[in-house]
Amino acid sequence: MLKKKKIQVNKDGTRRGLSNVAVQMIAFGGSIGTGLFLGAGSTIHRTGPSILLVYLIIGGFFFLMMRAIGEMMYSDPDQHTFVSFIRKYVGSRLGKFAEWSYWLELILVANAELIALSTYVKFWFPHISAGLVQLGFWAVLTGVNIAMVSSFGHSETFLSGIKIFAIIALILVGIYLVFTHHQNPAGTHASWGNLTNNFTMFPNGFHQFIMAFPMVFFAFQGMEFVGITTAETKDPKHVLPKAVNQIIFRILLFYIGSLLVIMAITPWRSLNPSQSPFVQIFTLAGLPAASQVINVVVIAAAMSTLNSSIFSTGRHLYQLALESHAKPMKPFTKVSTNGIPIVAVLFSAACMLFAPIISAFNTLSAAFTFIASVSSDIYILVCILTMVAHYKYRRSIDFQNDGFKMPGYKWSNPLTIAFFIAIFVSLFFSHESLLPAIGAIIWAIAFNLLLKRDNDNGLSVKTL
Repeated sequence: MLKKKKIQVNKDGTRRGLSNVAVQMIAFGGSIGTGLFLGAGSTIHRTGPSILLVYLIIGGFFFLMMRAIGEMMYSDPDQHTFVSFIRKYVGSRLGKFAEWSYWLELILVANAELIALSTYVKFWFPHISAGLVQLGFWAVLTGVNIAMVSSFGHSETFLSGIKIFAIIALILVGIYLVFTHHQNPAGTHASWGNLTNNFTMFPNGFHQFIMAFPMVFFAFQGMEFVGITTAETKDPKHVLPKAVNQIIFRILLFYIGSLLVIMAITPWRSLNPSQSPFVQIFTLAGLPAASQVINVVVIAAAMSTLNSSIFSTGRHLYQLALESHAKPMKPFTKVSTNGIPIVAVLFSAACMLFAPIISAFNTLSAAFTFIASVSSDIYILVCILTMVAHYKYRRSIDFQNDGFKMPGYKWSNPLTIAFFIAIFVSLFFSHESLLPAIGAIIWAIAFNLLLKRDNDNGLSVKTL
């Protein structure tokens, strides 16, 4: 009889119950979601086959950021969130800005996923209460997160597995259609030549090509969840480098592979940008229930993102509480007997219950959309600060020369920072993203001015 391996318990009571597979699935859960299954048609419509280059470039820079996060987490695997390094190496004020902004951004993402889930369920049950659906999903996934860390890992593996299965199915079906030279209803044929026929780098202009970058950038958002699992991962010194090095290539494989197949099956200009390209391709393949199947997949995708958000916000708030000396933050340091930061998880999950209220009022829905867009833009600022923290870590006494080092950091780190800044600047050149980008700047300035005022009044940032 095999002896069950004992789960390591950290000094703070949390447990290292996540395997390498679970950690990678968490990253998949965060970064492969409805943006691919529903929104890929819109990005293809902007640039055509050139979108593959956009994904490759952004994927490369996200890999560099993940290596930077991985290096810092490897040096201190007891940290519950990678954002804590910003406070440690950049400064208390900017650290607090990044920590609270990132936590808020994840809360808003979770609320958005809850709203989306009720929309997907209404595809089958149009008369069901949106609030009831949202409460149901929220209760189930919150229950999973307060059980055991391994329960979360198993659930995320299952949900991410559904998404991966759908992408593999699309790729295999697509390859079959190409090799059989499948004729579409419009009279076109599936062929690799659809990628190169009448190819132009900027079919809708250079501006549309540039504006595709922030859209694709946000599609990769969530990959950094790996940097929130380390403190509860089995053998992190072994798992972390493996997970970081493998995840980017697998995500690129799934993104690039699915986009290649989609544009090979039918000329990209014939795709409807407002409809899921997955539904369109499976319909062309003769699957009458394509929309039904993809609806199941997007429900799994939204559940996966919500599941990861509950986990991440709980750990994030727990880390904030550990670093704070304020009395109101003390309850959030409580860890349950099964190793879960229970109060931090439950409070963060409770903040996601704004979704039913938002769904009930159209004016609130419009306001929420704007606030969520502002928060997403702030995410870019957090990425920039993360890279600055890594650069300063490399020049600190904490640097481990034999650690899991970011390759060529002297050029790769500044280059990544410059790229992220360029992504943020590009937001100001589109009327759709201009106001949220301004909102992100206002939030950053106001938050830091508030902290400065408190410091001038004799309050330490560390107590907040």
